[in-house]
Amino acid sequence: MSNVTIPEGAYPAIIGGERIFTAQSIEVIDPATGKVFATVARCGETEVDQAVAAARKAFNKSWRLTTAAERARLLSRFAQVISEHADELAALESRDTGKPMRQAKIDVAFSVRYFEYYSHMAEAVFGSVIPAATDRFTFTTREAYGVTGHIIPWNYPLGIASRTLAPALAAGNCCVLKPAEQAPLSSVRIAELALVAGFPAGVLNVVPGLGSEAGAALSGHSGIDHVSFTGSVPVGRKIAEAAAKNLIPAALELGGKSPNIVLADADLDLATPVVASAILQNAGQTCSAGARLLVHRDVHDDLVSRLKGIFARATIGAGKTDPDLGPVISALQHQRVSELVDIGRGEAMLVHGGRRPAGAEYEEGYFIEPTLFDNVAPGATIAQREIFGPVLTVTSFSDLDEAVEIANGTDYGLVTGVWTRNIGRANWLIRELHCGQVMVNTFSNGVELPFGGRKKSGYGVEKGYDALLAFTHVKGAVVVMSKD
Repeated sequence: MSNVTIPEGAYPAIIGGERIFTAQSIEVIDPATGKVFATVARCGETEVDQAVAAARKAFNKSWRLTTAAERARLLSRFAQVISEHADELAALESRDTGKPMRQAKIDVAFSVRYFEYYSHMAEAVFGSVIPAATDRFTFTTREAYGVTGHIIPWNYPLGIASRTLAPALAAGNCCVLKPAEQAPLSSVRIAELALVAGFPAGVLNVVPGLGSEAGAALSGHSGIDHVSFTGSVPVGRKIAEAAAKNLIPAALELGGKSPNIVLADADLDLATPVVASAILQNAGQTCSAGARLLVHRDVHDDLVSRLKGIFARATIGAGKTDPDLGPVISALQHQRVSELVDIGRGEAMLVHGGRRPAGAEYEEGYFIEPTLFDNVAPGATIAQREIFGPVLTVTSFSDLDEAVEIANGTDYGLVTGVWTRNIGRANWLIRELHCGQVMVNTFSNGVELPFGGRKKSGYGVEKGYDALLAFTHVKGAVVVMSKD
């Protein structure tokens, strides 16, 4: 431990199994109040170097020699330990991010599920035998990269950390995780819980810090073998450039402007609450949020009226009160969302919201009303840019070709929802849509379905069996056979 004064409410880095406090720290702000409630270690190049070295030592000395069965048991035990601390983690996640408690509890449940799922999958990494010359045995194996870097955002810190760490660990890698400075606390806590679960020191390291310091040091570090990043397009470009300089693979899950396409035959009773939830969940701060509603003109008025009612009834407040809608993460994010809402006022018809809620309880936090814009042109700024707030745009269409053109008409391609009773139309749309996932009559999925984007939504894959394989490289081997 560093020789520094440790104030109450301070969270450390976790490096080589040790709790490391740095001379400088970062203030962690409660989005519901705008006030500091904790501090966290501010890591830089020195701490990142130490973390990468600890991960490399753990990989070389022990982790790469573990069997898949041993890793599976540890991952299963880790899932159990997280579950045992579910209430603590949910409360921490809710305060750190501002999200309602029930959403934070769902995030913890997903974290448990990621480690459970990949504990089952750890023993399912296979090579192959290749038919070749008759005098030789030709085959492949899949091996862990070694040390993997993970840079995660502030919107789902526990969930996204788990979905990228679980397959990396299951495949046999050792990890260095850099959480977002706005919401780093659950990442620190699960690294502590990994030690409780029995993971060897150095297998999982967490280096909180600023993106320009710890994040840049990790993404450009010559000692890592693979990097995963979830976040904005501009930062994603920097991560890709850093990985390219070191000639290592990168997985980038970036922005989105995902549509829900509601056809004339859709079940509106089924679709309406899900369409609303797809943008109100986590205050719209989700890469795959259903931020655009594309609705057939025959059901447009009915659906917009229903959504207006839901938005008007939505409760707003601090995460601990478990409202429908919490605050956005920061003053900066509140400003960005508000500026885009102001642009929207000049581009479309404001149906509901668009302001800070009235009341003294909302004056200090980063709250914004659920906002609904109608008659939004496909090329409008608010239909093209990722707002990352509780703002839904509505655009009507007349036929399927027009719907596909509008849906594909942004720089992003992450997720699309389709609402129809006609399975033939649904399958036709699945083929025509330029995105990584299509969900029919739902806007949710589990940990089993591969998740990744097209265009500026990034590349690489997370979740599912494909993510496990993505944390391995293929080694080919040839053995000449002989009777002697």
